[in-house]
Amino acid sequence: MQPALRAFLFSLGLVFGAPAPATAQAPGGPGGFQPPPDILERFDQNQDGRLDDAERQAMREEMGRLFGDGPRGFGGPGGPGFGGPGFGGPPTSEDRELVQQFDADGDGRLDAAERARAREFLAQEEAAGRGPRRPGGGRRGGPPGMGGEEGPAPRPGARLTPADVQSHPDAPLYAPDVLRTLFLDFESPDWERELAAFKDTDVEVPARLTVDDRVYEGVGVRFRGASSFFMVGEGRKRSLNLSVDYTHEDQRLAGYRTLNLLNSNTDPTFLRTVLHHHIAREYLPAPKANHVRVVINGESWGVYVNAQQFNTDFTRDFFQTTKGARWKVPGRPNGRAGLGYLGDDPGPYRRLYSIRSKDAPQSWAALIRLCKTLHETPPDRLEAALRPLLDVDGVLRFLALDNVFINSDGYWTRASDYNLYLDPQGVFHVIPHDVNETFAPAGGPGMGRGPRGGGPGGRGVELDPLAGADDPDKPLLNRLLAVPALKARYLAYVREIAGTWLDWEKLGPLARQHRAVIADDVQADTRKLYSTEAFRSRFDHDTGGDREMSLKTFAEKRRAFLLGHTAPKQAAK
Repeated sequence: MQPALRAFLFSLGLVFGAPAPATAQAPGGPGGFQPPPDILERFDQNQDGRLDDAERQAMREEMGRLFGDGPRGFGGPGGPGFGGPGFGGPPTSEDRELVQQFDADGDGRLDAAERARAREFLAQEEAAGRGPRRPGGGRRGGPPGMGGEEGPAPRPGARLTPADVQSHPDAPLYAPDVLRTLFLDFESPDWERELAAFKDTDVEVPARLTVDDRVYEGVGVRFRGASSFFMVGEGRKRSLNLSVDYTHEDQRLAGYRTLNLLNSNTDPTFLRTVLHHHIAREYLPAPKANHVRVVINGESWGVYVNAQQFNTDFTRDFFQTTKGARWKVPGRPNGRAGLGYLGDDPGPYRRLYSIRSKDAPQSWAALIRLCKTLHETPPDRLEAALRPLLDVDGVLRFLALDNVFINSDGYWTRASDYNLYLDPQGVFHVIPHDVNETFAPAGGPGMGRGPRGGGPGGRGVELDPLAGADDPDKPLLNRLLAVPALKARYLAYVREIAGTWLDWEKLGPLARQHRAVIADDVQADTRKLYSTEAFRSRFDHDTGGDREMSLKTFAEKRRAFLLGHTAPKQAAK
């Protein structure tokens, strides 16, 4: 979430249940925060330059539809607004089921005529106020609160054919030195609005995919993401999910059935996800990632981050098996999805953890057993009790990576937005996910308070290595780091990762290699979310305060802070 949007929602008491800061009143909302320009434009129906109570309620309702509705409030217990613990309510990962309703020929998919009827139904539901509004971003279409970094108005890109680009048939799908081109051809020129209409449903829109001079028919395409979709308007780059096996079960692209093509929301460099996952794979199983060029109906839509899907292809690559249970933990601020114990009934867990494998009772029983063990075992017996259930050392590495690179969507602040894998031996593994908000200073409302949160000593690059450890809703930090030996091991990983990978002499060349692959295409990209100048300056040249801090400055300042911090030194004695 962008800082300006976070600040505005915080002023309304909608982020993490926090009270509005004690500041003077300002137009646009209580608490003295003016809403970001695109938020104001989107919801200011009477065009008076501020949001009145009704307009703020409309904003709450739309955000609630995006992130889940429920009885308890956006910010956790006691927080007003959106519902459920954190973003709470029903699981946001549940897609609205339309295929069965409109699949007249019973083939398990919707053809063009069936999709047209489904779209008409959705429009009627919305008009009658019975269904969710189809979110589509602000009128301008750029991320809010980004000021001069926002890219120019989107315009059509260059026309390209497979004959115009280099083919890489022998290179692995995630080769770091290759910019592969993916050609998507939809049946309809209205493909963008059709994908937007079916966002958060079970409908995929088929397209022909051409890669390296090979044609893949019937690939399913959908828009993906929450804020990375909601805050990006029509005509700009939105994240895509491709199901290569949508109509042909055995169809694969270079051995993979699914592609995640990310729009690099909040990251003008296009590098954070690729860099984080490259480093993370030195310490634990983490998605592969590189860059691709995407051409849609003959027009270039520019560079996307190509991040590996967490599915059986992932477990095959990293665990040499396609068996086991997998969960995605959707991103929800203060969402209580940090492996806290919620009782023995699987119901509360189902609302927070989205199972992506066979929905077997024994899988939920294993998850509950892990949470209960974390909750009930005394510190002096915890490591031994967890050893058969959890890759403890892998979790410590995961937590260290999360903190060192300041993942502002990470476990230390949200206790969500990660993946869980239960291997066939009954051991859980925590897998990174959604890391576009790394390599940037911490800060903004909702980041916690005090020396271990977002308050004094905890903002900017000086995020305490123990941030979140005093929060019982984050038991991987709270319970594991209460064990002196595990705390010492965790802090040793913090120092190792910071000392090695935040050294610009090591990180800089890696970043430059990836940047060289995409630089010309980013400059030519007419659909990107940020300006070319932002792409250049956020690499190694600062143009403003913390919000515009470059990768180089972040690495240097964060490394100096962590290596000079007293907590790791004390723990090592």
